[in-house]
Amino acid sequence: MIFKEGAALYAVEVEREEGEDILYVNYLQAEYVPSIADNPDVMGRVIDALIENSNASRIVFVQQRNYNYPFEQTILLTEIARLYNFLLKQDELLSPAKLQFFGNISQVYGELSYLLGLLKQDPVGCYIELKNRIKSLRKGLEKGEAINKPTFVNYVRLLERIQGMLEGTKLIQSLIGVIGEYGFGDREIYSEVFRPDILPNFTFTRLMAQLPKNAEFIDQYEVGEEDNVIVTILKKENDSKYIYHVMPAEYNLTDEHHLLLNLARNVLTEHRPKTEEFTDPERTREVFFNISRDLLEELSKSKGIGLSNRELNKLARILVRHTIGFGLIEVLLMDDKLQDIVLNAPIGQNNIFVRHAKYDECVTNIIPSYEDADSWAAKLRLQSGRPLDEANPVLDTDLSFKNARARVAAITKPLSPHGLAYAIRRHRDDPWTLPLFIKNKMINSFASGLLSFLISGARTMLIAGTRSSGKTSLLGSLMLEIMPKYRVIVVEDTMELSVDAMRKIGYDILRMKVRSALVSGTTEVEAAEGIRTSLRLGDSALIVGEVRSDEAKALYEAMRVGALANVVAGTIHGDSPYGVFDRVVNDLNVATTSFKATDIIVVANPVRSADGLQTTRRVVSITEVRKLWSKDPAMEKGFVDLMRYNVEKDELEPTPELMNGDSEIIKSIAGNVKGWAGNWDAVFDNIVLRGKIKQEIVDASEKERKPQLLEAKFNSLANGVFYKISEQVRKDKGLPLEEYVFPKWKEWLYKEIEKW
Repeated sequence: MIFKEGAALYAVEVEREEGEDILYVNYLQAEYVPSIADNPDVMGRVIDALIENSNASRIVFVQQRNYNYPFEQTILLTEIARLYNFLLKQDELLSPAKLQFFGNISQVYGELSYLLGLLKQDPVGCYIELKNRIKSLRKGLEKGEAINKPTFVNYVRLLERIQGMLEGTKLIQSLIGVIGEYGFGDREIYSEVFRPDILPNFTFTRLMAQLPKNAEFIDQYEVGEEDNVIVTILKKENDSKYIYHVMPAEYNLTDEHHLLLNLARNVLTEHRPKTEEFTDPERTREVFFNISRDLLEELSKSKGIGLSNRELNKLARILVRHTIGFGLIEVLLMDDKLQDIVLNAPIGQNNIFVRHAKYDECVTNIIPSYEDADSWAAKLRLQSGRPLDEANPVLDTDLSFKNARARVAAITKPLSPHGLAYAIRRHRDDPWTLPLFIKNKMINSFASGLLSFLISGARTMLIAGTRSSGKTSLLGSLMLEIMPKYRVIVVEDTMELSVDAMRKIGYDILRMKVRSALVSGTTEVEAAEGIRTSLRLGDSALIVGEVRSDEAKALYEAMRVGALANVVAGTIHGDSPYGVFDRVVNDLNVATTSFKATDIIVVANPVRSADGLQTTRRVVSITEVRKLWSKDPAMEKGFVDLMRYNVEKDELEPTPELMNGDSEIIKSIAGNVKGWAGNWDAVFDNIVLRGKIKQEIVDASEKERKPQLLEAKFNSLANGVFYKISEQVRKDKGLPLEEYVFPKWKEWLYKEIEKW
């Protein structure tokens, strides 16, 4: 609250926030809603305040809701205030020395005083009055009615000069085409210009609630199972970005509900969670939700405000969001179609940007405040146990809410000269699966069969790609191809992989959280030590969230130790197999011979449309790393593509090397399986079988209209049945051939989906 209890009605305060002066006007005790457009007194007071504070870039009326007038609207009134100040003080329009040139001093003084007062309260009315008065005086002059013609002419010229200056203002210029349609005193004309953003009093973050003019409607949908948040997608004709317009529940509350939230928030500020409570954010949120609900119920009874159970829960969720939570960031994270959320510095002067799964880069109608952004930084420090200050200007951590998980990168001074900035990567609530990737065309069914085969064969694998290419999501889908009977150890510095979701469906999985390569001075274990420790925790598949720094050497130790026992896999930045080699050997200082421990490199990259406006994620190559080279795998044919992306067909295609059985890695896998050694047809048959099963899940999901079949739980179940049927067929027929396995598995599928 900007105004302390007992502050005078119409009191003005100016706060400097992130390089801009914000003018706050107190309307807490007012019995009406303040509106510049509707109320001449309100406009007049604002002009008076701007005369004294001409550098103000925003105006905020403080009430149960705050009414924010952004810079584009404020500057229109600032120009009027400066004109008023010039006429009265610099031009000394009402001074006796000035008035003596215009005839009847008393009459002119009264008329000019009236026009100046009108200028503050109704500039359009002032402009109309000036035009009418000038016209009337001109007629009188033509008819010879002037007693003292020189003073009469001076006065007409003065009014014309004032009219000219007023007509030159941006406010009159923006309305000049419609002024003739309005009568004197008609304030409806101002509603075209002055439209405030209406904000809850418990947050400083601004939301432009009104839909922008001249924007084409593209799409609309709801997010949030409980709050029913409305998302509208719009597009302006000359803008390359779409507009992501969100309308959260807190911006559609009644005045009574706002009153309850303000009262409850004031009480809750006295009970801030202790530092140790932030180590278990889910438990803290649950406790605060119950406290908030009880408090709101008590306040509603004391104020005689009736609340239904649904309203009570909604208000409690809002209260938690804006006290111990992350405000409107949480609202954005409700939308599973969002992939990235970006808050640029200086906070408070930039809209939040998002990356949408369907509409790519979008600008939102949310402008965060420095107060909220600073509060979020403090919470991230507490939750992560990591610093964020001038000595440590980067913080990598994660967020987890009831229905969303996200990775957060925060930076501050001196790395970000203008202060705090955030990049938030939203993770899918459940892990991605290979059938989901098939449906989204990131891979095709044959590629999914090949990847499943390689995981089953316990190969070492790196998932490479640029930022936002889907590396981590693809790695998560491959983890689901590991049979649940095998133990899995996951090593991450920020918790992005869906470990908890996998644990819930029966996986034997252990997560290890290690220190970020960008952080020092914390109690967390270094990533390299975490990887080495995993080798002492028993026979396990090893998954490394992202290879960034010195842990690369430890990872290759793990690859060399575990290459023939269990899967070892991780993600790394690189846009090609050679790019991965270059990064691992030259940037991360892994020995060239150690790099040979890599069996497979999968490269995923964004693919842009011809117009550059659309981006799709695709796996562009699946490459094996051969072992008979010494210095440069690119020059010595150490890289052999098994599948390559065909841009014309928008699809991965198997290479001749794969089709002809010229894959040392696949032959190595086959050499350890009875009946497959030297039998390429049987091996290829198994790859096709696995892909066929994944495609059948996709087809069944669409046919039966059951998207849940694409999710992790069913995928894991289907994999288990596949292995069981394959083993039965192997015992009966000698080999788990597609012609025998697939019909049995398909029969199981259509019986099973009746239960889902």
